[in-house]
Amino acid sequence: MNQPLAGYAPAPVTARMENHGNHMLKVAMQTGHDLLARVGSMVAYEGFVQYEPNPPAVRQIAKDWMTGEGAPLMKCSGDGLLYLADYGANVVVINLNGDGISVNATNLLAFDAHLTWGVERVKGLAKFAGQGLWNTKISGQGWVALTSRGKPIVVDCGGGEDETYVDPDALVAWSPNLKVKGKRSFRAQSLIGRGSGEAYQMAFSGQGIVVVQPSEDSTDRLRVRG
Repeated sequence: MNQPLAGYAPAPVTARMENHGNHMLKVAMQTGHDLLARVGSMVAYEGFVQYEPNPPAVRQIAKDWMTGEGAPLMKCSGDGLLYLADYGANVVVINLNGDGISVNATNLLAFDAHLTWGVERVKGLAKFAGQGLWNTKISGQGWVALTSRGKPIVVDCGGGEDETYVDPDALVAWSPNLKVKGKRSFRAQSLIGRGSGEAYQMAFSGQGIVVVQPSEDSTDRLRVRG
């Protein structure tokens, strides 16, 4: 290989999902271990990998995505290495190991097809944000890959009485056991929530984490729609 390009070659496979740099996901594909991934996210693959866009199982679960609330998925199967990306966004890889996570649909890149998942509305937000916010809840033993517009921060809510407040346009994912409610802060209206047009925040409390991206560009992510 040309020496200047040697540093960009894929590293040996050590896990089902891994980062290749900050902006690409590498998945070790095996027959019988299917993957669900965002349609259009495949950038390269090695070996024999097949794709089925919007398979019946996805259509049954993600009915709300048909109305524009999220992103369609494709089923990937076969043997080889699969590389996924989402327009240069940062990729975050998570091994759930029996835990669960709630993800904004536009931040979901890929996950193991055998995981338990579903699309649901975030409770307690409709009175603040019109139709509310939809998320994808995923749980079980397996791997999930998220995207973030820039390097994200993971905030540990700590389980105390203090709440963690997040602009909805910067929210990526959170622990599903956290309590969520909406809050308006009119005094900070000119400082917070550029994308939402007002100082509307989501308040999280309990034991768990919140993943926040350094971008509030509502044009390329799921919005709280009013």
